Amino acid sequence: MSWLDPDDDLDDEFEEFDESSIRARPNPKANRPRTKRRPAHEDAEVGRVLGVDRGRYSVMLDEGADDERIITTTRARELRRTPIVTGDQVRVVGDTSGAEGTLARIVGITPRTSLLRRSADDTDQVERVIVANADQMLVVVAAADPEPRPRLVDRYLVAALDAGIRPLLVVTKTDLADPAPFLAHFDGLDLQVFTSAQDEMPTDEIGDALVGHSTVFVGHSGVGKSTLVNELVPSAGRATGHVNQVTGRGRHTSSSTVSLRYENAHGTGWVIDTPGVRSFGLGHVDPANILAAFTELAEIAESCPRGCTHLADAPDCALIEAAQAGDLNAAELARLDSLQRLLQTFADKQNSADR
Repeated sequence: MSWLDPDDDLDDEFEEFDESSIRARPNPKANRPRTKRRPAHEDAEVGRVLGVDRGRYSVMLDEGADDERIITTTRARELRRTPIVTGDQVRVVGDTSGAEGTLARIVGITPRTSLLRRSADDTDQVERVIVANADQMLVVVAAADPEPRPRLVDRYLVAALDAGIRPLLVVTKTDLADPAPFLAHFDGLDLQVFTSAQDEMPTDEIGDALVGHSTVFVGHSGVGKSTLVNELVPSAGRATGHVNQVTGRGRHTSSSTVSLRYENAHGTGWVIDTPGVRSFGLGHVDPANILAAFTELAEIAESCPRGCTHLADAPDCALIEAAQAGDLNAAELARLDSLQRLLQTFADKQNSADR
């Protein structure tokens, strides 16, 4: 019988010297090993994110009910790489009473119906999420002081169309300049327009357009966006500023994105105020979504050759051929011009990126 025989009784004497587990890591805290399995949180409540401030999220629960309340939450660790923005519908657990000093936790985000994004510039593919679940965008622009920038408005419209959001336009300070030349830039585009004087906002007409919708307000600094928000929602208290007479630029007053409830005799809606911007990058936009917003033109464009840009110099473009043949009426011709202008904005972005 060999001492190496597994049946040898001497093996028992050597068990105390067994070093097979020498590389096993100790568990000094004597706690359970971590697992990737997460709780289902079947008791989670769903609420609307109203605003974000330094890692804390204001969330409205039981919207419209008698026990409607706003609570303060933080995000769960597993969501640390997931952007949570104003307008999101989130799942919340923990202390959801809303009592002072309580802090609940966001453990999930429900599927979004829309996502408005922008990039830092046209060459930047990294997108910044502005707001979720909005179905309208109200672009606020001044007729003067500061001067209107049609190209910036074009960019807002491209971003809205890409996100599947209906655009609206408000022109303020029409007592300082005639807005007609600026508005001619958008002839033919399916765009509802409101105009106002410096001290007289068409709040009733704008308010009716907000009822039943979640509307994100965007605009260049100094155009009167925060003033309009305060007119519509008196309790908003959004800071207002003035235009620098030397540079012609407005001063940033709104520093964060926030959701505010709008109410009138016809119902309620949501106003989402955003900080003023001087640029709006389109590095994330899919140009196919722009054409899809022009329904009747998109049908004609189905006959275009593969890869057609639909621009004014595009060869064999069915849209251009239809226009030259007189098959488009005046309204369709105007919409074709608007489409080509928006697509040109995107093409200019691509050319800048390629250089």
